[in-house]
Amino acid sequence: MIFKNYQFNYSLINHTNKPLILFLHGFMGKIDEFDPVIKLLADDFSYLTLDLPGHGTTQVLGEDKYYQMESTAQGLIELLDDLKIDKCFLVGYSMGGRLALYLSLHFPERFIKVILESASPGLAKEADRLKRIKSDFQIASKLTRITERKDFEIFLNYWYSQPIFGNIKNHPDYETMLESRLENNPIELTKSLQYMGTGYQPSLWEKLQNNHIPLMLIAGEIDQKFVDINTQMLHQCSVAQLKMIKKAGHNIHLEQTEKFVQIIQQFFTILC
Repeated sequence: MIFKNYQFNYSLINHTNKPLILFLHGFMGKIDEFDPVIKLLADDFSYLTLDLPGHGTTQVLGEDKYYQMESTAQGLIELLDDLKIDKCFLVGYSMGGRLALYLSLHFPERFIKVILESASPGLAKEADRLKRIKSDFQIASKLTRITERKDFEIFLNYWYSQPIFGNIKNHPDYETMLESRLENNPIELTKSLQYMGTGYQPSLWEKLQNNHIPLMLIAGEIDQKFVDINTQMLHQCSVAQLKMIKKAGHNIHLEQTEKFVQIIQQFFTILC
């Protein structure tokens, strides 16, 4: 679907009279990120999945600034408008979780309840943002030098060796996830990292205090960094809940799919 600044690759699965969930994948993910989750949810809901800018086959038609969070959020609202989706549930993972929180805080009338998996409100201090930008620049430099599939595989295996991912490389579906990641374009991923990385996005910490949309925060117990961040978020937002998932790192929906599905079913079917 072509808008002024985007050509979104998306999939809409509509089950009559079933509420809709918009899923937003993480960095280096794509439209199929939540397929195992949706398969288990079956026809309990309707589903909208897509490739975010810089990922999959979605194209940014305008300037590079349209990779930014603010522009991407506006583009997603335009997509919802075009699909005549007035209100829906929202699930975001990692980068997609940061974007989901931005959408919740800036377009609260469009979302019923929101699940944030391994997400954050960004960085509150400028010094921390500058440090993160410098770190992301180094990662982006590695991505721009990738010219062959084997080099991309090496990069991805290095990426998933980070402590936040725990034991994900031992998961039986790790290779399947890797194959999906390899379908991305490293140059496009670089633009996503540069323009919507944690260091570049606006801090949402202060706005979080005024949020009134019910939030479910999910963190894997092995991912101590995000356990700490989400505990802080819980204290900042009166309508937030936090669930820590055992035997999971950053990517909970892969490592503990059934538990993740159970949380969706319970949180999205209980009335406020």
